[in-house]
Order: sequence, then structure tokens, then C-alpha cells
Amino acid sequence: MISKYYLGLDIGGTKSAVVLASLPENPADEKPLLHDRFVLPTGSAASPRALVDALLQAARRMLTGLGPDQTVVGTGISCGSPLDSRRGLILSPPNLPGWDQIPITEWVRDATGLPAWLLNDADAGALAEWRFGAGRGCQNMVFLTFGTGFGAGLILNGRLYSGIDDGAGEIGHVRISPTGSVGYGKAGSLEGFCSGGGIAQLARLMVLEKTQMGERVAFCDRAGGPEQLSARLVGEAADDGDPLAKEILAVSGRYLGQGLAILLDLLNPERIVIGSIFARSQRWIWPAADEVLKRESLARTYRRCQVLPAQLGEQTGDLAAVSIALEGEKGALPQ
Repeated sequence: MISKYYLGLDIGGTKSAVVLASLPENPADEKPLLHDRFVLPTGSAASPRALVDALLQAARRMLTGLGPDQTVVGTGISCGSPLDSRRGLILSPPNLPGWDQIPITEWVRDATGLPAWLLNDADAGALAEWRFGAGRGCQNMVFLTFGTGFGAGLILNGRLYSGIDDGAGEIGHVRISPTGSVGYGKAGSLEGFCSGGGIAQLARLMVLEKTQMGERVAFCDRAGGPEQLSARLVGEAADDGDPLAKEILAVSGRYLGQGLAILLDLLNPERIVIGSIFARSQRWIWPAADEVLKRESLARTYRRCQVLPAQLGEQTGDLAAVSIALEGEKGALPQ
């Protein structure tokens, strides 16, 4: 019996990885089996080509250990937007300076002799959570990144929907307030309130209000000042019981609720799955978000939709890239 293997490349602003995976023999084991993994800091390479070459060199080492009855189907590539998935081009993502018009699928095909498919990280994350995580078993699902940025991957009627040029799901760009934190180049955008950078901006503003009133903010002092604040530090302070940190996350949650109401009334999904910061700080974000969501969305769509934290955790990037290859093999990716 021939065993099928899949390569996955996850290219991120901080780190990039290549993994080798296969599907489990036992159907009850739902996640792909990760056999090997190589990681390096994205900024450690002198150029995009040098980084990709290093990843592909590691991939070739992985493939040399396979036997004659173990075949590699292809490579899934996950990267931040903007990109052109149909032409296999990375188009200057803001978290990847210098990655301009990079023909990534061509590079991978030439180096491996295998098919290669490219998707943005939100779409890839949606596939992974749909197949192996919190979205299993449903036909209409929205996956929200809620990490460095705030974007959506859409599973509609049992298929990934990416729009005419990979632009579907850019919910983070929607202006949710006339003013406010800047995200996606737009003040008051949803990403300005519901992302790592957005929460950090909120924290600096709300800490400033306290300090101007003569109050000390312990978690800001521990961070080394307002400019050092991050969503992770705010979440940890909230977990430690700090009331201001809890309120910062509740403010983010209220804006999240407005964004979720738009998605519910527009797409009528069965589930909305939210990753990263939401998954870590759900108990501080969700009550405020749910209050707004229930008030703003249609009652029937609210009742039918579950909002869940992502389940794949630290494996999201790896499984997202592998999921692209699985869908590519089946011809199920947008054409």
C-alpha cells in the first residue's frame, strides 16, 4: 500500500517553517501526522530567495528518508496577504518587507518537482480548523485570525471562498468606529481594536488616561513603559486580576461583537472560530462581545451560530500549510 505524504511551508513575519506530514492510517485519528519540522527566523535570511532555499533544502533532507512506497503529493504554502494564489505570487505583505512579486509556487515546483499551491494564512487557517479543529462537521464557517492582524477565512457551502482575487474576508479593514486605534491603515477599523497591535494601542491610550489622573498601572511599570505594552502582557495582567487590563480586553470584545454581528447577518454561518488572542483571553473578551452580538444581530442567526475558540493552537500554522496541499490534491481550491 502506498502512503501519501505532504509538505507544508508556513511563511510568517517572525518565523517560517517547513513540515512533512501524512494522513493517519486509522480514520479515528483525524489530524495529519507531523513527521518532521524545520523552523528558522524569517529575518535571518538575506533575501526571500535565501529563506525559501533554506526551507527547501530542509524539505529535501526530509524527503530522502522516505521509502519507495511513500509518495509525496505536493506542497501547501501559507503566507500573509496580499497574494495571488492562482498565479502563485506573494505581493508585498506588510509583515514581509521586500517580498515583492515573489513567484513562490514556481520556486517550490522547480526545487521539488512537485505540485505547489499557495493561500493566504486566514484561508489556510480556515481549512485547518474546518477539517481538523473547531469547525469539523459544518458546511458554513468563518475563521478569524485575531493575532498580528484580523482577517477571515470563509468556508461557504462546504468550500473555501476567496473572492475573485483572494480579497474575500478582509473584515479587519471595515471601519467600525469614526475614530480609534489604527489597523490595516485605517483609524477605527476592526483590526485596530481586535488584533495584537490594536490591543496594544488601546492599552497605551487607557493607561495614559490613568497616569494623567495620577494613578499607577502596575502591569505598565513591569513592561517598562507604555511603548512596551502588548496584547500578551495585557492578557497576562488580566489573568492576574488587574481591573484595567480586564477593561482593555472588554473594550476589544465590544468591537469584536459589532464585527461578529456583521458576519452573522451577512453570511448566516453555523460557526465562527476565532484564533490566537481570543483563544488565550476568551474569558475576558467574550462576555462583552456576546452582549453586543446578541443585541446587534438578528435573533434567528444568533441562535443558530456557535462562536468557538480555535482548537489547533500552536499547530495551526503547520496544519494550515498541510491543509492547502490536501485540498490542492483534491482540486478543491478556488480556480
